[in-house]
Amino acid sequence: MYMSEALYGIIIPFAGTAAGSLCVYFMRGRMNAMLQRILTGFAAGVMIAASIWSLLIPSIENAGYTGMFSENLSFVPAVIGFWMGILFLLLMDSVVPHLHQFAGEPEGVKSHLRRTTMMVLAVTIHNIPEGMAVGVVYAGYLSGSTGITAMGALALALGIAIQNFPEGAIISMPLRAEGMSKNKAFLLGTLSGAVEPVGAILTIIAAGFVIPMLPYLLAFAAGAMLYVVVEELIPEMMEGKHSNAAVISFAFGFTLMMALDVALG
Repeated sequence: MYMSEALYGIIIPFAGTAAGSLCVYFMRGRMNAMLQRILTGFAAGVMIAASIWSLLIPSIENAGYTGMFSENLSFVPAVIGFWMGILFLLLMDSVVPHLHQFAGEPEGVKSHLRRTTMMVLAVTIHNIPEGMAVGVVYAGYLSGSTGITAMGALALALGIAIQNFPEGAIISMPLRAEGMSKNKAFLLGTLSGAVEPVGAILTIIAAGFVIPMLPYLLAFAAGAMLYVVVEELIPEMMEGKHSNAAVISFAFGFTLMMALDVALG
């Protein structure tokens, strides 16, 4: 029973990416810039709320459950794990360049292969902390001794799925606009999220090692996710004029994820 719930929870975020990639069959041309900013803002709001209510707060609470730290010092694992997540993504981004680093290059330099590779690679790399977050939370739930509930874990999975929907569309739509077939654009958009269930399953398999480190790992995932938001999503949502719609979409995503986590947790 518990394992089947965990399996569904692992699949839900991946399904969000696949659903977003399906947009390539129903929308023509390249995605409207305003719509892309709105979707990016929504995703940023969801990720920030998930990082706080589904990862950082449980990290602090879990440190108290385990008795590793006194109540006044239960924030210590969250601080350490958070910084580990930030530094991990800093290291990753030094190896894998950002998409926006190529924005100022002339069209002749930005070849079709380079744009396609960078687009898929960037999103795939940044899906790693999301998959890990789901795996860590469900590993804690399966252990039965961390205070993490099935509904709390489901709230995180749903929140990441909501955030993944625009990611799938943002990948598949430009690929289609560059001349790629709908089927191939859908496949690449969907595969960009495949790292999430793989990472989640590997984390659960290592549950025996994960549980003692759970407060640190929850905060690690939060730090990595917030790095992605600040470094990638917020600059994208604020590009161009009239970014008010993106800000409103951000607020809607934040409040929706907050409500999901509190209502289901």
